[in-house]
Amino acid sequence: MTAYPHMLAPLDLGFTTLKNRVLMGSMHTGLEETKDWNRVAEFYAERARGEVGLMVTGGIGPNLEGSVLPGAAMMTTDEDVANHAIVTERVHANGGKIAMQILHAGRYAYGPMCVAPSPVKSPISPFPPAELDEDGIEKQISDIVATAGRAKAAGYDGVEIMGSEGYFLNQFLVTHTNKRTDRWGGSYENRMRLPVEVVRRTREEVGTDFIIIYRLSMIDLVPNGSTYEEVVQLAQEIEKAGATIINTGIGWHEARIPTIATSVPRAAFAWVTKKLMGKVSIPVITSNRINTPEVAEEVLSTGCADMVSLARPMLADAHFVRKAMEEKAAHIAPCIACNQACLDHTFGGKISSCLVNPRACYETELVVAPAGTKKSIAIVGAGPAGLSTALTAAERGHSVTVFDRADEIGGQLNMAKQVPGKEEFWGLVDWYRAMVAEMGVTVKLNTEATVETLKGYDEVIIATGVLPRDPGIPGQDGDNVHSYIDVLRHKTETGKRVAVIGAGGIGFDVSEYLVHEGDSPTENLPAWMAEWGVADTEEHRGGLSPQGPQPEAPARNVTLLQRKAEKHGKRLGKTTGWIHRAALKMKDVEFVGGVNYERIDADGLHVSFGEARENPTLIEADDIIMCAGQVPDRSLADALEAEGIACHVIGGADVAAELDAKRAIDQGTRLAATL
Repeated sequence: MTAYPHMLAPLDLGFTTLKNRVLMGSMHTGLEETKDWNRVAEFYAERARGEVGLMVTGGIGPNLEGSVLPGAAMMTTDEDVANHAIVTERVHANGGKIAMQILHAGRYAYGPMCVAPSPVKSPISPFPPAELDEDGIEKQISDIVATAGRAKAAGYDGVEIMGSEGYFLNQFLVTHTNKRTDRWGGSYENRMRLPVEVVRRTREEVGTDFIIIYRLSMIDLVPNGSTYEEVVQLAQEIEKAGATIINTGIGWHEARIPTIATSVPRAAFAWVTKKLMGKVSIPVITSNRINTPEVAEEVLSTGCADMVSLARPMLADAHFVRKAMEEKAAHIAPCIACNQACLDHTFGGKISSCLVNPRACYETELVVAPAGTKKSIAIVGAGPAGLSTALTAAERGHSVTVFDRADEIGGQLNMAKQVPGKEEFWGLVDWYRAMVAEMGVTVKLNTEATVETLKGYDEVIIATGVLPRDPGIPGQDGDNVHSYIDVLRHKTETGKRVAVIGAGGIGFDVSEYLVHEGDSPTENLPAWMAEWGVADTEEHRGGLSPQGPQPEAPARNVTLLQRKAEKHGKRLGKTTGWIHRAALKMKDVEFVGGVNYERIDADGLHVSFGEARENPTLIEADDIIMCAGQVPDRSLADALEAEGIACHVIGGADVAAELDAKRAIDQGTRLAATL
């Protein structure tokens, strides 16, 4: 008897059956844009080997004006059909099913050709859209339908029509973006005419034995968004028009509420999908922050949906479903919803990957093969750099020993997991612990590795991490001054007024830690919804509370300072920086920039401003926390080199850059793949 009977149950669609209730949701990886179709095929084939029930590709444009940006993948020619056939053949050969997402971006298209129901510019794009006339609307419908026909010709098992997240079809649904007075605007029946017509004509094009998923925005999270009644009405009409499945979309891209970041509670929006259950007779999929088999099983067993969508968890571990089938859930590499290597890469024009799994989207390049010569490998440091190296080296057959002076593995992750909103890091450390045991890695904790200790190993890898940088502020040796390590690792108590020196990622983390007390909102869905102003669509249009965000009062008065005269958190993640800034502002954290740190005394922190050191000011504080950057801990590496012992230096010991776990894990994995 499986521990996940609902998740692993087949789903009969009539003309075909899905092997389980897990959908790999659509992601923009950038792979299709590389034109390396073997690489694209291998990415999806690896997930097919992992036993996922159905996959959906990244968004494929139906025409130039609807493409998300110039050069984005489209399906408009016979050559496109032939290229995509390489993908579908590989997926089918590995026992999988795959649907192609048709994505028309509308006013979100990042280019001057963008079109929309009305000329209302998006706040996330510099390009004002052209308003479509009747002929223009007909062209968009025809192009979407033709794209679906080509997808079928390419061997796809179905298509997903993207109608949520504020893209083109979604833009017709709400008065916020649809100001039309013809048959495509005005009443809700008119506003929903376009998505219904697209589904109806797509079904005519592809015939009966072909999956049509419609991605429907269940909660818009923007002003003048859809009501619950409108969502249900649209879903019912979409079903009548011929959809096979309805998939849940959450929030427009311009919404100022986080929907998939790590600070969002797990399965935070499953209740939204549950409200549609029973209102339509076709299967309904729920999505967002479902990242373990246990969460998926609970969502399905409590009737929130017929199927679950996991997108980024399939980057973290392509074999998520297979491991669940084999009762090896502890071996599933967890998606921590950090966005650092997936969405941040996408919006930075890079190929997506995964902080936890650097092989994601690099399956043909980063190959982990058995080592020709088995070696004894010593790794000093059990943080993310050292552990990722150890696991990959052990997978290749090397004998690996990890040394760390701490009493637990995880390194800096053990501080990150203390921060409210970063609870997923507990699971990441647990996964490393499980995999180290599974792979037979020897771990020696509470052990100070020395030059003598490391003699005799074939390879020595130094992953000793970082040390706090000394900012050299007069008075910093006072009893009221602490490092971020004191606060996050040693739980040093602070007073009610705190000044935090340094507004990088660690400064933000420490500030977040200090303003919270008691349960983290990430662990308490009602508290999180109140904090961000999320409401029930049955009560408030678009799911926005009329009171707006209602966070709990801050536990402390925090001032976050930085030397640079620029926006705080400027170098935080592209897709999460705004969340961290908003969260701290809701807690009344004061941001102060462009300062010189003059001295610290019993009254607090004395600062001045600008090169001329003007406007001397006292920041009254009971305690001052140092988050002023890091320097590499290279002492052991230097000692080894002095003895003529070669070593590899990775992670923070190589480059101290904001405790960059993404770079550290990637660097360690790639090194181990070559040893």
